Amino acid sequence: MSDAASNREVLSFDSNTMPWGELFIEQLKVGIPIKEFISDPDTGMSVQKIKYEAGFTNTWHRHNCAHGMYVLDGILQTHAGSFGPGSFVWFPEGIEMEHGATQDNDVTVLFITNKPFDIIYTFEENDDPSGTV
Repeated sequence: MSDAASNREVLSFDSNTMPWGELFIEQLKVGIPIKEFISDPDTGMSVQKIKYEAGFTNTWHRHNCAHGMYVLDGILQTHAGSFGPGSFVWFPEGIEMEHGATQDNDVTVLFITNKPFDIIYTFEENDDPSGTV
């Protein structure tokens, strides 16, 4: 991922030729295809291209960061509805959410965070009697 703050030049990424990496989610034991563009070390803001494969839902969770998803192709299914290409969906920090692909098709999104990314699954909080993660 490019360090946006230390590079004082215009950056450009051809996501069509970039190889897919993997964001492994330990709690779900699943890898999510990802193309990382920018991460600002001062603010934690980041931009990635993410693909949820058909049938995958990122189950109930929350983040300590807000994030947006701009749908590039497919249908993004969320707890708040379904959104097609050209839709921008903003998730405020701290809310419980779930989102993913439909059963039949992958969905690809541009994923933008406002500060460092984290993820706390509801099932983790429910398993911890102290209420902390």
